[in-house]
Amino acid sequence: MRTFPRTRLLVSALAALTTVGLLAGCSRADRTEAKANEGAAAEVRVGFFPNVTHTPALIGVKKNFFAQNLGSTKLTTQTFNAGPSEVNALLGGSLDVAFIGSGPAINAYTKSKGAIQLVSGAVSGGAQLVVKPEITSVDQLKGRTIATPQLANTQDVALKKFLSEHKLTGQVNVTNTDNPKTLDAFRKGDVDGGWLPEPWSSRLVNDAGAKVLVDEKSLWPQGRFPTTVVIVRSEFLKQHPGTVQALLKGELQAIDWAKQNPAEAKTVVNGALKELSGSALSPAVLDRAFSNIELTTDPVPAQFPQLAKDSVTAGVVDSVADLKGFADFGPLNEVLKAQQLPAIAAPELAK
Repeated sequence: MRTFPRTRLLVSALAALTTVGLLAGCSRADRTEAKANEGAAAEVRVGFFPNVTHTPALIGVKKNFFAQNLGSTKLTTQTFNAGPSEVNALLGGSLDVAFIGSGPAINAYTKSKGAIQLVSGAVSGGAQLVVKPEITSVDQLKGRTIATPQLANTQDVALKKFLSEHKLTGQVNVTNTDNPKTLDAFRKGDVDGGWLPEPWSSRLVNDAGAKVLVDEKSLWPQGRFPTTVVIVRSEFLKQHPGTVQALLKGELQAIDWAKQNPAEAKTVVNGALKELSGSALSPAVLDRAFSNIELTTDPVPAQFPQLAKDSVTAGVVDSVADLKGFADFGPLNEVLKAQQLPAIAAPELAK
């Protein structure tokens, strides 16, 4: 029987262990690299609202702009009434991409310590404070009940910040109510108005006799503010950047198509709203709602520092969010570059 000296056995064992370690190290590196970009996702789960302010998502789904660009990736959609509920789904891992209000987008980023990224805009404008006709001044809001879609959603923050600036905090009853219920409550006299997104502000005006007390456009430079943006789970973006880019390409196509075919776009959106909520909008409401929004992939990034401060003013959070690293416009800018459109630059939101 052949034997080996102990030293030789030890050297051989060490060499074997070293080789295994190197292979294991390479294997871990390969897995890390794969995790960073695993190619197209098998499925992408997208959330949005049945609102006119989510028109790019509604058209992207109904006209198959998303599906066409996603190729073999399965598109699964889910609808929500307001941002906080959608944030819970996103952070809970049951959603990958969300069309959402700017306020909940900021709160999701801070709450998750960076587990989501802002990747695009969708809609600017389209939110108003509408009230009973006898309310003709801000001071007359005292003692009144004003509705917003959900606690800490974009319109809830906007209203509470507005009340704070006018020294009306605590003097106005703010109730959080689903948009369809707000319309019914207004008709019954249970609420005196609402700070609402389209088409609900237009529904209260056209269908229930409300009047506009404040158009939120009047509160922002050039009348532009991000009503709806697109956020993605950071892990999903890291693993499937191509899938995110494909979705954003579909979004841009939906926006371009809507601008080129405004009448048909309204028909498509109205059909989607009827399918999702059970009722269509009247032509007058639809026209008014569309006149109040701007479809754009520009998230108006310059407004986000102010929006972060507004959440504090509104009492939603205790301190101003640090938005460094909040945005990743890499996939969007690739889409814009291919269309020879200007890139989105937001150094204050970049990593």
